[in-house]
Amino acid sequence: MPLRIGCIADDFTGGTDVAAAFRRAGLRTALVFGAPDSTTALPADCDAAVVALKSRSTPADQAVAESLDAQRWLWTQGAAQVYFKYCSTFDSTPEGNIGPVADALMDAAGAGITLHCPASPPNGRTVYQGHLFVHDQLLSDSPLRHHPLNPMTDSALVRLLSAQTSHRVALIEWATVQRGGDAVRDTLLAHQRDGVRHVIADAITDADLAVLGAACRELPVVAGAAGLAEGLGHACPDSGLSTDVPVPREGRAAVLAGSCSARTLEQIAHFYAAGLPSLHLDVLAAAAGHEVVEEALTWFDAQDPGLPVLIYASASTEELAAVQAQLGVTEAAARVEELLGALATHLVERGVRRLLVAGGETSGAVTTALGVRAVLVGEEADPGVPWTHAATKAGDLALMLKSGNFGAPDLFTRALDGSGEAQ
Repeated sequence: MPLRIGCIADDFTGGTDVAAAFRRAGLRTALVFGAPDSTTALPADCDAAVVALKSRSTPADQAVAESLDAQRWLWTQGAAQVYFKYCSTFDSTPEGNIGPVADALMDAAGAGITLHCPASPPNGRTVYQGHLFVHDQLLSDSPLRHHPLNPMTDSALVRLLSAQTSHRVALIEWATVQRGGDAVRDTLLAHQRDGVRHVIADAITDADLAVLGAACRELPVVAGAAGLAEGLGHACPDSGLSTDVPVPREGRAAVLAGSCSARTLEQIAHFYAAGLPSLHLDVLAAAAGHEVVEEALTWFDAQDPGLPVLIYASASTEELAAVQAQLGVTEAAARVEELLGALATHLVERGVRRLLVAGGETSGAVTTALGVRAVLVGEEADPGVPWTHAATKAGDLALMLKSGNFGAPDLFTRALDGSGEAQ
């Protein structure tokens, strides 16, 4: 059965987020980690497939090349429409990668125009008058202005995207969205006649995103966050395939956290306050040659196997700055990924069968280390944070990949309760 829709996500937790959105829309969804090739196989009977790359912060030419490879692979799977999923906080720089990747995908598909919308209302991301809000704050006033890789200090999406493309960028205002899908389609056509290639759309509610999804169902390339993807999914015809996914419930449970976002730090604090076993990794000690992984595993082996454990390299803004000052931004991030990727492998070998991972780069390191290439997406613990079913050499694994900013403060303790069961 050909895919109804294919998707390219620019990081691994973003891929999980958008895959969950397609599933909420009733699509049986597979998630592929890393660039697929001729040997990559999807699980049987999928309506949608998401290819999760690590292209958000790579050089623009590399991001473009990987995205085009993924697009060609999705076409071989029957996907007539490709969705380019980026972060709901529009993480990017004046050089890209949102603009360059979108332009390349459109060129390859022969697309004259595309629609962008990073709104994700359940997570507090909305777009009004072309400005991106995080709850009641402009993006530029929110904690995301301190993002360690892509600090976001501007909220005007037309201006942000215009810096990344040589093509014209325009806006569809909320008043037009309120008039319905026909009004949005007519405005898109008018913009295309005027030589506009990229259109930012306002959206405040999920209903707005449903209107936008229906309006751009025939576009070869659409771009945005998970909210618009769900709107597109609802516009797809129902295939009748089941979205149920088995989640293994035996074995130990663990959390690995590398994100330094404010929400992840809250989740770590909540887990610690609940009296559950927690261990902080010393990245500087690891860089100095200390056996940090071995020490962490010794600590893990001494814990009550009936309780979930948390091992984290996350740090406050001040602590992160101190580490980056000594190691450099790139080296500090690489050390964290190396540590948590190695720990994931050893933990699964030691019987962990429910693993929650916090942070996009961390998730990429963990899935790569485990050799997990494709998963089926199951139920969400919080919006955009689903359990997935993965097969590893050590056995079946319930894997949750959480964007740093996603999930309620009690997510870690609620998703893996005191008995270690997936909820």
